[in-house]
Amino acid sequence: DGASRSALQPGEQGIVVLDRTPFYAESGGQVGDHGVLIAGSARLQVSDTIKLAGAFHGHVGALSGAPLKVGDSVSAAVDSARRQAIVLNHSATHLLHAALREELGDHVQQKGSLVAPERLRFDFSHFQPISAELLARIEARVNAQIRVNAEAEVHHMAMQEALDFGAMALFGEKYGDHVRVLKMGDYSTELCGGTHVARTGDIGMFKIVSEGGISAGVRRVEAV
Repeated sequence: DGASRSALQPGEQGIVVLDRTPFYAESGGQVGDHGVLIAGSARLQVSDTIKLAGAFHGHVGALSGAPLKVGDSVSAAVDSARRQAIVLNHSATHLLHAALREELGDHVQQKGSLVAPERLRFDFSHFQPISAELLARIEARVNAQIRVNAEAEVHHMAMQEALDFGAMALFGEKYGDHVRVLKMGDYSTELCGGTHVARTGDIGMFKIVSEGGISAGVRRVEAV
């Protein structure tokens, strides 16, 4: 309930902070990881990972087995199947963004996104509904890039260097002096702190399931 505690008891729910972690905390539209923290017979079933004060990863979960105390060492394991599903949808979102700009124009800018295990949702600036024919062309562009099987390269660089490199900065994101750039072949270069595929072919296949307006000048595509 927001109060700091030196120990968590079995049956209680709480947020555990570690000095380092393999868990991804929700940010940039990508949902937080699930998994488990284990210390002897103490087991925290992590149901979400959140960012606290913009810097710390909070592992949210329910404890069973034995108390968990400040100073304990834990084994941290991410739900890898769920993470992999999220990874595929996140990398596909970057390819979708590039395809939308190619088909609709450079006025297309990200206005929000959700990257979850079961689907992706992408909100962007555009002034009219997208025809079925255009949606099919956008989908085909993404699938063509998947078949190219380009490497997904991660670069760390200064902000201005990243912009000169051709990276797109995204709406609503706060960036520091040094940033992380994801480049997929010659098709997509964006600033992104999320988790991604090794190669575009890992995505397998991309399918748009819906398109619609959510506010004046903003459209939403959902896909799998």
